[in-house]
Formats: sequence, C-alpha cells, structure tokens
Amino acid sequence: MLPSDHVQAFRDLLGGAGVVDDQQRLTTYTTDQRQLFTGSTVAVLKPATTKQVADVVRLAVRLGVGLVPQGGNTSYCGGATPNASGGQAIVSLERMDTIREVDSLSMSISVDAGAILKNVQDAAASAGLLLPLSLGAEGSCRIGGNIGTNAGGLSVVRYGMTRDLLLGIEAVLPDGTIVSDMRKLRKNNTGYDVKQCFVGSEGTLGIVTGAVLRLVPLPVRRATAWLKLAKDAALAELLALVRHESGELLTTFEFISARSIALATGAMANPPSVDAGPGGAILVEFASSSRHLDLDHLMEAVLSEAFESGWVEDAYLAQSGAQRAAMWELRETIPEGEKRWGGSVKHDISVPLSSIQRFLDVAGEQVRNYDADLELSVYGHLGDGNLHYNVLAPQGADRIEFTRLIEGSLSLRLYDTAAVLGGTFSAEHGVGRFKRHLLEKYGDAGRVAAMRRIKTAFDPENIMNTGAVVSLFEPESVR
Repeated sequence: MLPSDHVQAFRDLLGGAGVVDDQQRLTTYTTDQRQLFTGSTVAVLKPATTKQVADVVRLAVRLGVGLVPQGGNTSYCGGATPNASGGQAIVSLERMDTIREVDSLSMSISVDAGAILKNVQDAAASAGLLLPLSLGAEGSCRIGGNIGTNAGGLSVVRYGMTRDLLLGIEAVLPDGTIVSDMRKLRKNNTGYDVKQCFVGSEGTLGIVTGAVLRLVPLPVRRATAWLKLAKDAALAELLALVRHESGELLTTFEFISARSIALATGAMANPPSVDAGPGGAILVEFASSSRHLDLDHLMEAVLSEAFESGWVEDAYLAQSGAQRAAMWELRETIPEGEKRWGGSVKHDISVPLSSIQRFLDVAGEQVRNYDADLELSVYGHLGDGNLHYNVLAPQGADRIEFTRLIEGSLSLRLYDTAAVLGGTFSAEHGVGRFKRHLLEKYGDAGRVAAMRRIKTAFDPENIMNTGAVVSLFEPESVR
C-alpha cells in the first residue's frame, strides 16, 4: 500500500486536479472492463502534459512506486488494471486529449495519447479524411491504449492493425526519458523502429503520450451487403472470391452466426429484417473515395458469382444509408446481446484463413463433447482470420464462476486447436494480466525470452505495469 506521504508528493507535483484518491471514484479505474477482477490503488495520477508524465515517472522511480498506464480502461485482458497489492498507482491520460494537428496534404493526424478514438475519427473526417481504425469501444477507448494493445477492429482486412497506421510516437521511458519522434514520414529508415516497441506492449515498456497516425481519403461511396450462407459454405474460398473481384475496395468481411444475430436483435429496439442461412451470415462492404466508381454494380456482380458457387443462398444489398446503418448496428450490438443474456466466456481466436473451417469444425466438436447443452456466439473479422468464439453462460449461472470453470478446461482445448492450426489465443485483445499463463504455454520459448530481454532493457526496475504481459528476463529460466 502506498504511504500517504507518497500520494502527497504526487499531489505536490500535479496539483489537486492531477490526483484522484477518493475511494468511490477509484473503483471506476480499478475494475477491469469485463468486471472479472478489481485491483487496488490509493491514487490515480492525471498528468496534463508529457513533461508532467516524465516528472511522475521520475518521482515513482525515486519512491519505488509501480505505475499502471491507463487509457479508456476497455481492455478485455486486465491490461490496464492494477494488482491487488495497493502498491501501484494508475497513470490516467484523460487530461491529455488534444488533437494537435491534422495535415490533410501529408494525410496524417497528430494527437495526445489520451484522445478518444471517436474524437480523432471526427477530426480526420472534418478534413475530408478517414482514420480507418474502428472498433466497438471507439467512443471510450483512447489512442494510447489502442497503440498499447495494437487494436484491430472492423477494417483490418484493408487497412491493417494499429501498428500499420502508426507513423510517429512520443513516449516516456521508465526512467523519465522522453522519446520524441512525432514525424509524419512514410519512409524513415534510420535504425531501429523504436515506436513499434510500444505497439502491443500494454504499458510495460513506458507511457505513450502522443502519436502520429496515417489517414486515408474519406470514402464517399459504399456498397454494403448481407449474405445468407449455405450449410457447407466454403468461408475462406468465398472471401478469396470477393477479395479477388473487388480488388482493394473490400473493407469489411464479417462472419456472424445465427445465435449471435438472435442475441443482437433481442437487444435492439428496431432490428433490421435480416437473418442467417444454415451456414450463418456475412456482412461485406466495399468503400471508395472516388465519385466515379459504381460500387453497387460491382457488389451485384460479385454476389452473382457467389450465388453461382453455391455458397450463398440469399443476399440483401443495402439500398440506403439507413439500411446500411441498421446492418452495422446489428453487428456491433452482439457484445451487448451477450451481456444481456448473462455474459459469455470470450475467446479471441486467430487462425490462418485456410484453416478457418477446420477450426470451426474441430472446436464445435470439442464444445459438444465437453457439454452438449452449451451455446455459442460465434462472430468476428473473418477477413483477417479473427473469430470471437464465445461460450454463453447458462441462464442463471454465476458468470464469474462459469468463466473460471471454462477458462480452466474447455478454453485450453480450443486454444490447443488454434495452436495446432498455426493460430493464437489472442488476435486483438492482447495479453494483459489474464492471459500471461497462455503466453507462457503457447508462446515460442525464444520469442518469450526476447520479450523479457526487451522488458528488462527498457524497465530494469520493473515499475511499468508489473504483472502484465511478461516478467523480467532471468538467465536461469532459459538454461
């Protein structure tokens, strides 16, 4: 537990607005997004500038205080949650939310790391540009957290993950050194790409305070379709067909099971009149910034080929912005539908596209063998091989206890299957505190050792988010 004089030292540094130590307010910061774990802290530190972040880190080193960087606290893996010791202080970047610059000619945007993703999207759109990072938590997640978890989302099939959008970075190292590399360059071949060290690091190597992100022209035309899949639809082959015929215009290829659709529509006031075929459904979208491309015609031609293949039973092409919005609302309401049902055990699976169907077949059999009464909500970013393979909690079951039961048994079988197929247990959610044991179990020993060496090189005092992702390197551990 932090001594009161330590908290006062941070208050002297940051002022009254820069420290939260009211116990009722602290709960908001100490409980993870899925409410699976509540840590403990005596203070949330809220620096307002990069210099103040550096000053906080230096003071923390001097006092021996651990720090947990936190953006929007939307991590699914407890990566922004302090441990139960009370010896860690949370560093929240809420006050650092400035849009520093939008450069329409360089097609870049420079922001504070505490800027909310939706606000950054809006700032880009006001300049006729698009920040193509889009995910369900965009109204509350912050850019620093997106970088720390290498957030993916709905448009990875075309634009890539957060790391693919990151041009420059500003960060504070665990000794208080400020790394300032806020350049807008697409080409910068001057040694190690240091900014990429912070991508996916979940606050274990330092605190990101600013970023330069790549923008693209704002789409002015879209074509959105809902596909009802036949029973034995070849998912990877269907994606290959759509991708081949649409070129670089494909932005979204989302798989949605019938159960996921039912959960979402049950949570919507005005659900769209779409459903699943025997094989589920696909939400597919093309987008272009050109006024001269007829995307609806292209979509119709692609769907015609899909029908001929026998993989698609029926399809609906959105005829208006309202119809498109309703389809997207359904897709994005699935997590809320699961929550209203009573919760789910989430599996953020990634497998090679060629192994998607094999995973679904084997995993389905594993679930049936484990408990034939269990229900699944399966959906996700099929275009990039990411499936959210979620096991619904039985009605009336204690969600926390059910989660612990499944994660200690069935989950490991599913992860085993993903690993055998060349996949992983975490596609876009990260490792955090909750999945460290999975990294130890499934991660290549050499890669994990390299990660520990990097952690030790950056943070030899182990003050940054201790307990998350990896521990310090210990030579005897690899003998």
